[in-house]
Amino acid sequence: MQKPDLSLFPAEPGVYLFKDASGKIIYVGKARRLRHRLASYFRDASALTAKTRLMLEKAESIDILRTATDKEALLLEASLIKKHRPRYNIVLRDDKEYLLFRIGGSHPYPRVEVLRRNQRRGKSRDKGERWFGPFSSGFAARETWKLLHKHFPLRRCRDISFANRTRPCLYHDMGRCLAPCVLPVPPEEYRSMLDEVGLLLSGKSRELLDSLSSEMIRAAEDMRFEEAAVLRDRIRAVERTIERQSVVLDGKRTLDLIGVTQVPEGLALGVVFVREGLLIDGRNFFWPGLSVEDTPELLGGFLAQFYLDRQGLGESIPPRVVVPWLPETGQNSAMEGDESGPGISIAGLEAALAEVRGGPVHITRPRDADEDRLLLMAASNAREAVKSTAHASMAELLAKCFRAPGPIRRIEVVDVSHTGGQQTRAGMVVFEDEQPVPQSYRTYALDENLAEAEAETGDDYAALAAWAKRRAAGAEENPWPDLILVDGGKGQLAAVHRAFSEAGIRTGAQKDDAFMLASIAKARDDDGKADRRAGNVSDRIFLPGRSNPLALPAGSPELLFLQRLRDAAHDFVIGRHRQARAAATLSGELTRLPGVGPKLARGLFERFGSLAAMADAGEDTLASVPGIGKQRAKAIAARLSLLVEKNDE
Repeated sequence: MQKPDLSLFPAEPGVYLFKDASGKIIYVGKARRLRHRLASYFRDASALTAKTRLMLEKAESIDILRTATDKEALLLEASLIKKHRPRYNIVLRDDKEYLLFRIGGSHPYPRVEVLRRNQRRGKSRDKGERWFGPFSSGFAARETWKLLHKHFPLRRCRDISFANRTRPCLYHDMGRCLAPCVLPVPPEEYRSMLDEVGLLLSGKSRELLDSLSSEMIRAAEDMRFEEAAVLRDRIRAVERTIERQSVVLDGKRTLDLIGVTQVPEGLALGVVFVREGLLIDGRNFFWPGLSVEDTPELLGGFLAQFYLDRQGLGESIPPRVVVPWLPETGQNSAMEGDESGPGISIAGLEAALAEVRGGPVHITRPRDADEDRLLLMAASNAREAVKSTAHASMAELLAKCFRAPGPIRRIEVVDVSHTGGQQTRAGMVVFEDEQPVPQSYRTYALDENLAEAEAETGDDYAALAAWAKRRAAGAEENPWPDLILVDGGKGQLAAVHRAFSEAGIRTGAQKDDAFMLASIAKARDDDGKADRRAGNVSDRIFLPGRSNPLALPAGSPELLFLQRLRDAAHDFVIGRHRQARAAATLSGELTRLPGVGPKLARGLFERFGSLAAMADAGEDTLASVPGIGKQRAKAIAARLSLLVEKNDE
């Protein structure tokens, strides 16, 4: 790339975007002073990393976005990287599988849940809720959950079951639930148990043991021996939980420690989570193809993406994060740039993390030998994790099968579902590095598109072509994957390929093609019909312009993986289609109510979700819906009660 006129760029905070000849964003960066930071890219090439030199060879233009502060630049950069996933940025790919414990807040009798981080996305925050974690081991987290419910008789049922229960469940008969759904359980007694669970999950086990021991002694002195025995068992359960954790730091310190190490294949990074002095868990990451000179950018990018993408889970951010280097150390800067400060200062990152956490966060170097030891342990764990997974990755196996120019890491899978051509939905699921990316899943309502194309109802080819046009139109918002996989045979594949071609999108294995395109079809039985039996391992993969399927052995890891992706897309789109069908049915029933048209029916459905819920809402709640007054609410409520009674019969 030719050096631009740097006087055109401001010396203010902001974000800069390098774009290639096609206008695609290939790198996103942040800066305290944009002009100074951009100037650093056009110095002697020997001072740049190999990755940066390669990026500049592909770049054709630079765009900037100004921000008011360093913190805003940091947040905007993290958002843009997550959205566009530029090729030359350090992108955190596998931070979706963490588990957290959640204790609800607003319900009179909250329950304890184990949720993955992606299950928290998009949900409104419950006032007073508490989160504990993160935990990377699903088995360990669920074993802890079982242990909690064995010795703390808390409710397990969902809110809707709790509200509709008329008698205690089996867990109450087993002594593992107080049955607050139907029995008069004092809320303060229930909350006291929740506080004890919170102490255990937050690592304050010793404090909890002291409290339980005092309660047990008082109960025994008052001759409440049954209650004392329950407390004794609870103490033993807590002690067994503590035995699984290691005391690694004195002073009840709560912090994360991050170690980075060079391995022959690239850079590995390890994180260990210490809560109240106990080592509760760890996590390892790996980026192939990076060298030690990329370490500063890797560490800075990791801190921003790993901690800023908490989606309302700020409680899981510790008050201290220990890293090997700080920006003030010059060449070992963790935040990109040199001592003159063209990158984002550590103060800016700390301010952004503090806002997410809701309390102060400090990024520091190790303060003593114990923290130094844990940093080395984190790096060693990451190195060993890379060794244990040194076999060829699925991305490389797929690239070999499809003869792709590079590893196939990100895959989109599309399927169509409808009933007699009605409520046609296309569902798209996304996998990256073998893991689902639920926040990138999309549903496309295609009824209007098919009507415009004058396609016959139930025409899967037309539906997939309509989806391809919609996907091409939204390419700016959603970056292209390495592979798009269509559920279907050669006909479905040809329809999608033709639609992309008409939209000017080139597909194939050439370097300038946007992505690869393929389809997966069910295997054929002896009669030439699709073999839909469970456990089939002989499905066929087709490519555009090729008559015969790819020669993938039946039961090979690559084929089984693609089948798993196809099944995920199938389940996803069927679920969305059923929702659309239920909504259409309910909307039809609602429009028969007095004074309710399609628009108002949609509003009622979005508010209540079912006729029963509307009937239970009452006139006052119905009147609060925009477009419904008191008189109309009264008429609707009377008609709803009749409809519900008729359905019950």
